[in-house]
Amino acid sequence: QVQLVESGGGLVQAGGSLRLSCAASGPPSARYAMGWFRQAPGKEREFVAAISRSGSSSTCADNVEGRFTISRDNGKNTVYLQMNSLKPEDTAVYYCAAGQKYSVTYPSAYDYWGQGTQVTVSS
Repeated sequence: QVQLVESGGGLVQAGGSLRLSCAASGPPSARYAMGWFRQAPGKEREFVAAISRSGSSSTCADNVEGRFTISRDNGKNTVYLQMNSLKPEDTAVYYCAAGQKYSVTYPSAYDYWGQGTQVTVSS
């Protein structure tokens, strides 16, 4: 069973940057496709980005395309989400997830989840 721990969240002004990390323990993270999701208060959990097992393929949601980048270091069992040009509407709890299929955008397809890290963007 994979355990996922997110870190790197915090408070940032609009236009700023943050890098989230997701450290995996247990089976090697290279066995899993990884994704980032976020959930704002009163809203459903939404897809942010996904990356394949090898890291050779990645995809982002339209509303973060060009601002957010997902990457992974399988040697460190860690997945990253680089977030630039942050906007107040990016405020949410960000979760990483591990699953069997790459590029899946619905949460139920992922098997393992971290506890989340809060990102707050002030205007």
